[in-house]
Amino acid sequence: MKYIPEKKPIYGETLESLQDRLMEIGEHAFRAKQVMEWLYKKRAHSWESMTNLPAPLRRRLESEFEISPTKRLLAKESTDETEKLLLEMGDKSLIETVVIRAPQIGVGQRDSRKTICISTQVGCAYGCKFCASGLAGWKRDLSVGEIVSQLIHVCHQEDATTERAKEEIASFDNIVVMGMGEPMANYENLLPALRILNAPWGLNFGARRITISTSGIVPKILELADEPEQFRLAVSLHGATNAVREQIMPINKRYPLETLVPAIRKYAETKGRMITLEFILIDSLNDTSEQANALADIALQLNAHVNLIPYNTVAGLDWKRPSIKRQESFYQRLKRANVSATIRREKGHDIAAACGQLKLKVEPIAENG
Repeated sequence: MKYIPEKKPIYGETLESLQDRLMEIGEHAFRAKQVMEWLYKKRAHSWESMTNLPAPLRRRLESEFEISPTKRLLAKESTDETEKLLLEMGDKSLIETVVIRAPQIGVGQRDSRKTICISTQVGCAYGCKFCASGLAGWKRDLSVGEIVSQLIHVCHQEDATTERAKEEIASFDNIVVMGMGEPMANYENLLPALRILNAPWGLNFGARRITISTSGIVPKILELADEPEQFRLAVSLHGATNAVREQIMPINKRYPLETLVPAIRKYAETKGRMITLEFILIDSLNDTSEQANALADIALQLNAHVNLIPYNTVAGLDWKRPSIKRQESFYQRLKRANVSATIRREKGHDIAAACGQLKLKVEPIAENG
């Protein structure tokens, strides 16, 4: 399903596309650069605030472009100051964006390093068995402007408590494309959105600080390898053998490990960067010594970092989190094999920070008025 808004999101425009549109209506092309400076450097909230643009042009832009295609419906903050934003699109669809704060010595939480986790789709069609995002199925892809707008929401929110707005730089440190949806399934909108964020006239945000996650769509991994940008890649593995991975991730039937692993290797070799293998630990399913040994073999082949994620309980799903002892045993087995690995300690559990959880809780209420 494709949603066509009444007005085009301005955050979906590039400098070139906006220049072309302005010239079509008889305006000077340099006005496009002024608009981009207001949007990305000065963080303008309205067309009216763009005071160096002629009033008639501001009115024309307002009639054609939506300056905020997303609206914050709800914000929930965890005790560890992880914050989840529930955003509403123009068609009333709901998505989630998460602000993950990493404490730093000598500064407060609000001044800490921030990683922003963004969504790319409303729902998901890939049916990974551990994930809340796909429980209601896939509804639609997010547009370029809707993807970019999530980061602008965060900038507007964080600008009040940071000096970065005065420096005209992003109010966060890293972007992870790991929210609702399968990013590679919306490749045609994701790449232009990330290029807008990366562009000097945009947020000028370094590609090396952007991580794209995928459940393993092999053709898109190979396509991304040929792109010029140095985006980081994270692959949701979650099973180190086909037999186990297929129980967790249906996509493995189409792209089994024999196909997926060479594609990951191609990406790593082409970019010259270490990739990350995401591995959710599920009690008595993939947390065994056999799985640890198989995972170690794959990680060593790829010179990859393994990110272990103890399962985050989701209402309506049957999986359970392993005990701390089993988590530690799995981790130590990887370390003894000289695999680079970390255990991602839980953040935001009290606010349902795992993908899709807050949406699942709120959407029935919103639909019922």
